[in-house]
Amino acid sequence: MIEFTNATVVYPGGLKALDDVTVTIEPGEFVVVVGLSGAGKSTMLRAVNGFVPIVGGSVKVLDQEVRGASNKDLRGLRSNIGMIFQTFNLVNRARVMNNVLMGRLAQVPRWRSTLGMWPEDDKELALQALERVDIIEKAYIRASDLSGGQQQRVGIARALAQDPKILLADEPVASLDPVTSHMVMRDLQRINRDLGITTLINLHFLDLARAYGKRLIGLRDGKLVYDGDIADVSDEVFRDIYGRAITPDDLLET
Repeated sequence: MIEFTNATVVYPGGLKALDDVTVTIEPGEFVVVVGLSGAGKSTMLRAVNGFVPIVGGSVKVLDQEVRGASNKDLRGLRSNIGMIFQTFNLVNRARVMNNVLMGRLAQVPRWRSTLGMWPEDDKELALQALERVDIIEKAYIRASDLSGGQQQRVGIARALAQDPKILLADEPVASLDPVTSHMVMRDLQRINRDLGITTLINLHFLDLARAYGKRLIGLRDGKLVYDGDIADVSDEVFRDIYGRAITPDDLLET
């Protein structure tokens, strides 16, 4: 499903955001990526959907080589990858339903989305996605009227409306309170279990990673330093990944 082979990403100025990373993620896996800020977590996700250039090695997604892919091929690849953002990225003045329908943009003619004339099948997909995250009753209110947790669930529904093969979640609970963070993580866990969508999630909070992850990937200074079953991860392993002692800031609930 996702295969990194000696993948390297270098940003302007010479910063190696990913350094010779080799890892394979199988179809249907639920994988949590942890590491300090700047460890390469977000870069790893962006390498999957081709938002950052790979300068060395290879990244293959859905049997397609990302490195050197044409814009047309990247658009096709991204239509199969749902992205969930830390800051929600909703259109606040638009209704929830319209935000979720944005997940269908790659599947409908531009004139339909511009005029708001969405096909009935797409509307049904959007409603099903809202129902799956238990927020269907908010379908016709403005996104700006929602709480942060509700906005993130709309973001998940928008990603689901794509009917994706892969879900990428970049720090999806970083701006949420503990109770809401658990709700969002349970939504993502249930979606993976029920729909079998390969799911890759970046997390800062180690207790959340331990509570919801199945497989853990640890990054440090762009390098892969851990890859294994979450059940085998001790506090010492987390310290090795972070390169320092664990602090209360690394935990959602201290």
